[in-house]
Amino acid sequence: MKIHNLLMQDMVMPELEFQDSEGVLREMVSFLKSKDKIAKGKELYEKLSQREKLGSTAIGGGVAIPHCKLKEAKNPVVMLAISKKGVDFHSLDGKPSHIFFLVVSSPDNPSLNLQILAAIAHLVRKSNDLLKKILEAENISAIMDIIREEEEKLDE
Repeated sequence: MKIHNLLMQDMVMPELEFQDSEGVLREMVSFLKSKDKIAKGKELYEKLSQREKLGSTAIGGGVAIPHCKLKEAKNPVVMLAISKKGVDFHSLDGKPSHIFFLVVSSPDNPSLNLQILAAIAHLVRKSNDLLKKILEAENISAIMDIIREEEEKLDE
C-alpha cells in the first residue's frame, strides 16, 4: 500500500494555524468538511478526540497520525496537514509534531485501516529526512513528489 496513491493533492493542508492539539483536530476536520469529504464534522472531531484520549497518536520524530473509524467513510480518507511552528501533540519523545497524517476509514474494513496506518508509520520510520524535506517544500506539488520519491526508495 502506497500513501502517495491514497493522498490526493487537494488533501494537503500546507499550514495549520492552530498550535494546540484540540485546535489542530478541529482545523483538519473543518478542512475535510470544506472539501466535502465528510458530512458529520462534529462526530468526526469527537471520534478523533476520543482516540487521542486513549493515547497520543503522535509517533515521534515530529509526526502524528490522528485516526478513527467513521461509518460514513465508505472509502478511506487520508489528508496531510503541516505545522511549520510545531504543535504539542503529547508525543512520546516530547517533541512537537509538525506533520499530521489524518486517516478516516470505515469500521467495516478494519484491516484496511491498519494497512494505511502501518504504511504511514513505515514511511516515517524508514525515510531519513521526510520531515525536513516536507517542511522545506515550496508547494503542495513538491510535497506530493517527496512522499512518492521516499516511498519509491523504500522499494529499492
